[in-house]
Amino acid sequence: MLRKNFSKALLVLVLILFSSPAAARQDFNVWLKQMRAKAAAAGISQATINANLYNITPSETAIRLDKKQPEVKKTFAQYKTAVVNNNRVQKGRKLIRQHHNALQAVENKYGVPKQFIVALWGIETNFGGNTGGFSVITALATMAWEGRREEFFTKELINALKIIDAGHITGANMKGSWAGAMGQNQFMPSSFNAYAVDGNGDGRRDIWGTKKDVFASTANYLKKNGWKTGQRWGRRVTLPSSFSKALVGPKIKKPLSYWSSLGIRTQGGRGLPQENMMASIVAPDGLGGEAYIVYNNYQTIMDWNRSTYFATSVGLLADRLAQ
Repeated sequence: MLRKNFSKALLVLVLILFSSPAAARQDFNVWLKQMRAKAAAAGISQATINANLYNITPSETAIRLDKKQPEVKKTFAQYKTAVVNNNRVQKGRKLIRQHHNALQAVENKYGVPKQFIVALWGIETNFGGNTGGFSVITALATMAWEGRREEFFTKELINALKIIDAGHITGANMKGSWAGAMGQNQFMPSSFNAYAVDGNGDGRRDIWGTKKDVFASTANYLKKNGWKTGQRWGRRVTLPSSFSKALVGPKIKKPLSYWSSLGIRTQGGRGLPQENMMASIVAPDGLGGEAYIVYNNYQTIMDWNRSTYFATSVGLLADRLAQ
């Protein structure tokens, strides 16, 4: 029995050693050579491959950030206080005035109100002030090689190379987060290729430095993911004391009349609108915290980032920017 247990322990140790990142890191150059072949097979030009897939070293910082888990999870109340603050509101209003013509043109074309474009801009990168200083190519190569989500990050790396190949930006200037989110609206490369727009007509989709491109790309993303012009995102409500937590969540969609029948009221105590709309109830901090009734456009914001903290804060910031 002792020998059998020892053999099992030895087998587990061997498996751990051979599956560890340290073991994989020894083969990074081999992996990179294979990646160059994949890029060529995907139609990436040799010039782009030569300029971007040689002389790369993995980013240990990106690996550490990927594995880091927050020690204490913020409540929504704490998150909202940090994200929807007076400084951000005041700066956002100032930027709406400053870029009014460009934002209005985008709103007219895509049907997305300017306050939502600016709210997303503000929350994602503090209006372009914090876009991340990582090389996107290095970050994506590191994540793909590290292996936790190899298939996803390999596809994103190919998409990033396509962006460079198309002349929208150079690899040296393609900066973003440790996970490869890029530019002032933090698009992943696949989102860039699907939704980024040349807003100023110069032939490039520049979400790093051209605000017209940032605004148009953000609006195009929302429109293509189902934004409904003229419909609000949601509103804060008061739930009856008997309300079931089983009914909470963005995936639970019911007609407004259903929610009204349960006794849900606006924060001011009025009844819900009598409209033929589907809605959901979200309570990011649970039934003991704030509750909101949310509509289609909230779901569209969640296509951008599947977090009720994020989507609710975007809606709240947009409302304040519009005041």
